[in-house]
Amino acid sequence: MSEKPIEDNGKAFLVLLLPISFLIIFLVATWRILLAVILLVIAFKLWQEYQWQQWTHRVNPIFHQLVRENQGRLTPMDLAIRGNFPGTTAKRYLDTKASEFGASIVNSEEAGQSYYFITASILGNILDSSEPVKELPAQPVTKTARSLLAPPTTQEEEPETESLPQQTHEEAKLSLEKQLVFGSLIQSELAKRLNVYSSTVYKRRNDPEFPEWSRSRDPDGIAWSYSEKAKEFFPLEEEG
Repeated sequence: MSEKPIEDNGKAFLVLLLPISFLIIFLVATWRILLAVILLVIAFKLWQEYQWQQWTHRVNPIFHQLVRENQGRLTPMDLAIRGNFPGTTAKRYLDTKASEFGASIVNSEEAGQSYYFITASILGNILDSSEPVKELPAQPVTKTARSLLAPPTTQEEEPETESLPQQTHEEAKLSLEKQLVFGSLIQSELAKRLNVYSSTVYKRRNDPEFPEWSRSRDPDGIAWSYSEKAKEFFPLEEEG
């Protein structure tokens, strides 16, 4: 009765021992070939990395020039067209630079994937052209105390709130006549005319809805468009 379980265990051990022995024999016989294959794969990977580093060194001047020309905004197509290489390679390069410099990646349906690289000069231009926060005018202090029973009147405050839009509109019309001598406005001038921060104009200038947005805020209902080449804003002429 006890001999049968022993035979079964011996057969099971032989079944496991045979594949292990064949594997050991295979490794002993082919370890030199396997080692050569592994070394070849590692060498190929190192060679590919070396070639990529050499290629990026040649592309870096093109990348730096595009960052200056486009004020930090780049797309894979911009880099591929300028460097004359595939778009997948341009995207891999921009992904590497984005992780290196901490750039922002924005996905949009119109422009696709865009990379924003903020340099010190670009940030300085945004901050220099930004309008300071407007402070509310100080209310005059009355010398005579109001009666506690008399309700406060708002007749003196209404002319002030009504006169502000009129003065802003007249100043905008006067400045527009002077500034459009050259046919265009710079970013800070248009921001003052639209009564917004210069950084707001900077963020919205490349949007397709920028003309309608500027028309809604312009005191004369003028739509504006941005020229990448001239780096200035031009009024759009109404059709008809």
